[in-house]
Amino acid sequence: LRRVRKTDNNRIARATGATIVSRTSEIQESDIGTQCGLFSVRKIGDEYFAFFEECQNPKACSSVLRGPSKDMLNEVERNLHDAMGVARNVVLEPRLLPGGGAVEMAVGQELTRRAEGIEGVEQWAYRAVAQALEVIPRTLAQNCGANVVRVVTELRAKHNSGENSTWGIDGEKGVIADMKELGVWDTFSVKVQTFKTAIEAACMLLKIDEIVSGISKKKEQPAASGPAPDEEEAM
Repeated sequence: LRRVRKTDNNRIARATGATIVSRTSEIQESDIGTQCGLFSVRKIGDEYFAFFEECQNPKACSSVLRGPSKDMLNEVERNLHDAMGVARNVVLEPRLLPGGGAVEMAVGQELTRRAEGIEGVEQWAYRAVAQALEVIPRTLAQNCGANVVRVVTELRAKHNSGENSTWGIDGEKGVIADMKELGVWDTFSVKVQTFKTAIEAACMLLKIDEIVSGISKKKEQPAASGPAPDEEEAM
């Protein structure tokens, strides 16, 4: 291999157990990577790729993606990146919540019930957050082409009893369904962070005292103090 990028060089070292050195004269026997069982070069499409297989303790791996067009390939890469992020979140925080807008509707209904026992203007903060959370199931209903008013009303009525907290919107059929039976789940860490960010953003907007404009006003030209003196007549 020649002219290997630094990132690829680091991954090769992690996969084979080698140590990166600056000069060939400094290489020692302990720096040689011996954990790769099979090395081969294969042609995929119009490019050649080096494969390090059957490694004993690989600490790095690669995924080769292929697609009919560059746009499709970029979309597949984004989907794979999102899937790996979800897997990472589940490993770090192994708790799940039902998806399909079920959590937002359940939290909104609970906030509405608590607002009924609060007097004064403080109850409107609870009602405002509850109303804002219903945007998620409403958006899901719009994206799947369902009757938004009917579906959201059915979902709200389903959550009123407090026993159907796992019911949400089926994005494929446009009807309400039990997310537990469909197997649609959201990660707990992402959902909590979403709620915190939304509340903090709303509080930040409410704390704004004034708006500073970035457009500078044109300086007014100073008015002349008086008429210009008459020119002296030439002698």
